[in-house]
Amino acid sequence: MGYCSGRCTLIFICGMQLVCVLERQIFDFLGYQWAPILANFVHIIIVILGLFGTIQYRPRYITGYAVWLVLWVTWNVFVICFYLEAGDLSKETDLILTFNISMHRSWWMENGPGCTVTSVTPAPDWAPEDHRYITVSGCLLEYQYIEVAHSSLQIVLAVSVDSQPLLLVPLGLSYFCANVHTNGICG
Repeated sequence: MGYCSGRCTLIFICGMQLVCVLERQIFDFLGYQWAPILANFVHIIIVILGLFGTIQYRPRYITGYAVWLVLWVTWNVFVICFYLEAGDLSKETDLILTFNISMHRSWWMENGPGCTVTSVTPAPDWAPEDHRYITVSGCLLEYQYIEVAHSSLQIVLAVSVDSQPLLLVPLGLSYFCANVHTNGICG
């Protein structure tokens, strides 16, 4: 095994992280979700630095990458709890993911698998003129579960960088958030 095996594994995982976060970044841009866009952008830069540190064997870059992964996992657990509405979190709040500068939601809300979008006329008085007022029905998979799957994949990739025992932490946190969501423990 040795260093080359671990290094090759890290390079592969970093490559997978880049591919998955770029896909996520595209859909966050389509939904104008500014906080995830910013977090994804920082993650892309840190992963590139982590790749560079791994290839060139720069311990400081690798350490910085490892520290960032802890923050990245924390962010993704927050996103999971946000979309599952754990505790007092509500996915209907504009402030958290769009910095309260737009009324946009997840792109998957209208464009999820099997979703049918119907315009509502007349629009309510409070709806801005430049936005359409719609209802979404018939989705095979609700948008919040697609967002949870994206975040869960990011967590799995982040903790699989050669630390398989750490997989228990996000799974435990996801289990906690799901229990809070279904049983209303905190809310």
